[in-house]
Amino acid sequence: MPACPGVYLMKDAVGSILYVGKAASLRNRVRSYFAPAEKLTPKIQRMVSRVHDIDFFVTNTDQEALILELNLIKRHRPHFNVRLKDDKTFPFLKITLNEEWPRVYFTRRVAEDGGRYFGPFASARSVRETLKVLRRIFPFRTCTRPIDGADSRACLEYHMGQCVGPCIGAVSREEYAKVIKQVILFLEGRSEAVLRQLKARMQAAAESLDFEKAAVLRDQVQAIEQVIEGQRIAATVSGEQDAIAFTAERDIAYVQVFFIRSAKLIGRESFVLQGANSEEPEQIMSGFIKQFYSSATYIPPLLALQHPVEDRATIEAWLQSKKGSKVRLLVPRRGSKKQLVDIVAANAEQGLRLMKLKQQLAHPDSAVTLAEIQQELRLPRPPERMECYDISNIQGKLAVGSMVVFEKGKPKPAHYRRFRIKTIGGADDYAMLQEVLRRRFKRGREGEVSWAVVPDLVLIDGGKGQLNMALAAMKEVGAGDVPVASLAKEREEIFVPERAGPIALPASSPARQMLQHLRDEAHRFALGYHISIRQKASLTSALDSVPGIGPRRKRALLRKFGSVRGIREATAEELAAAPGMTGTLAKKVKEYL
Repeated sequence: MPACPGVYLMKDAVGSILYVGKAASLRNRVRSYFAPAEKLTPKIQRMVSRVHDIDFFVTNTDQEALILELNLIKRHRPHFNVRLKDDKTFPFLKITLNEEWPRVYFTRRVAEDGGRYFGPFASARSVRETLKVLRRIFPFRTCTRPIDGADSRACLEYHMGQCVGPCIGAVSREEYAKVIKQVILFLEGRSEAVLRQLKARMQAAAESLDFEKAAVLRDQVQAIEQVIEGQRIAATVSGEQDAIAFTAERDIAYVQVFFIRSAKLIGRESFVLQGANSEEPEQIMSGFIKQFYSSATYIPPLLALQHPVEDRATIEAWLQSKKGSKVRLLVPRRGSKKQLVDIVAANAEQGLRLMKLKQQLAHPDSAVTLAEIQQELRLPRPPERMECYDISNIQGKLAVGSMVVFEKGKPKPAHYRRFRIKTIGGADDYAMLQEVLRRRFKRGREGEVSWAVVPDLVLIDGGKGQLNMALAAMKEVGAGDVPVASLAKEREEIFVPERAGPIALPASSPARQMLQHLRDEAHRFALGYHISIRQKASLTSALDSVPGIGPRRKRALLRKFGSVRGIREATAEELAAAPGMTGTLAKKVKEYL
């Protein structure tokens, strides 16, 4: 290998890339991997044992090697590299300054198109939260309609005060440009400048007795002051800088970045790095900075870091070439910058804890949870298939029932079923529940294949009364040996047969959480079906109430206009032109609808 700058690729026996690295001297760097085993980290030992081939690219400078390394890591995502968890493009906030009436929206694509980009953000949620704040303060347009100022009617956003109405000519291009300029200043962290401008305009509006405009500007001022108040942190910060810290556990590193602009914390983002196992802090920090700032649309003059980086001079020179001015990497040892980095590090530790907790709640160990349900409900075996039933109606009208299925603790939507109540006329939820259970288990007993699977547990939404009704109905159709329980909403108590009192599991119990999830899913499914048929019934009855409109004319109108809304919005002349309609009937339809 040549003793010059470049990038090397470690490959396994089938040609897959295990690792991508850069070096000032390819020969010296690659040779270091094949030192005696006791001089290598466990991670390097594992990687080297799988290396079958090594490829390399020669570059002119260290910076060229760094850029090529970044591109190759992003393209191939090698297993042994420290890499950002999300391999998709980062989300950005875009302001279309290349348009006459600029918009502000979410995008994942950065292009040289004259637009202004802010980011990258850690997730789409971060962008949407930022947009929500901007929409609360600044009345810019969000629509994509062509703007000529000649529209006859403004949209709801204008009437809600969230758009200045360029579509109807309510604002000049110059005035709208001021709104967009304020959005940019705000995103740059220069909110005091925006505040001064708005206060001056508010004062001018008040002095000219335009109190309505002054009130709107006052609301904007108050909203920005609330945001500024929320940007204060327990450390003295100055100038423009990014503070970066992380905490590592096993194969992941949880990185937190605080963005300081104009001496205020304007935002923070969290990122997850994979491949951090057995890596030194310097390597993790270097990997993050290279991958994050390769996409960043703005680089501050100072990065305050928890740990130093490898190849500091090369990375600083690369950042400086991207920014166009000096960029310094600093690991503060004392003072306010050290205090800020410590705060970021504490946030990273809390963030990792919270992420792990969310993962545990979202993906609990199903086998352990099912074993807990078996133990608490005294079932003969773990309930691998659970079915839950619920009823939805309004005072007995349009009554429906639902059956949802969980297999091995996970929803099985393909097995969900819904029922229209057929035999119960009044508001009798007990009788409706019994009808649903009889129909379900009767079908299984009669050999219908899709109903033949017998559940390990039937869960009923309700208390002791619903449980007893369910037991009676199932016994009637020969399903009396299927375990049944009910879960009451008010105190989340579980009732089982032959036990006088309820079972009260703690809120943190995975068994209780899984049963609640099952119950809530049955309620959601039943309610959705009930709402669906109620909407259909209300649409149908709206036409049925019109004298002279029978089934044939109703079908003709719906076929021509698509829906009752379409009929309602049609003119009397258009209605009269429908098959079977007359001018008199058309007027009646308009009156009734």
